[in-house]
Amino acid sequence: MADPRAFISFDFDHNETEKNLFVGQTKNSRTPFSIEDWSSKSSLPQAQWERIIADKINKCNMLIVLVGRTMASASGVAKEISFAKGADVPVFGVYVDGANTASNLPTGLQRNRTIPWDWEKIADAIDQVMGEGKNQ
Repeated sequence: MADPRAFISFDFDHNETEKNLFVGQTKNSRTPFSIEDWSSKSSLPQAQWERIIADKINKCNMLIVLVGRTMASASGVAKEISFAKGADVPVFGVYVDGANTASNLPTGLQRNRTIPWDWEKIADAIDQVMGEGKNQ
């Protein structure tokens, strides 16, 4: 079986650097998944953005949310989580940018499904979500 595909959801205004580092590190990790970098590269009308992103998320096996310190202002992340749940795509979060268990989470992301940026823990979370949702 090919490596599972992950859609990465992040706060574009505050955590693009962490997203780039996360994506880059996956190439050197033993974590069995591939990232589809399907972030919108330009500003689109809301309805068009929603249609495109929902379709891209539906083509993935999981959605990984990079949880930074300013998640409360990232409305697009909450929408992406909603799209994933609507498509039965499992979701988990990874703390970045100094965020931790006291940080705000985006709507729809559970605290017990959000972990530190540790590749062993990420691999375990991937194994867990691959047994959920449409991945069964």
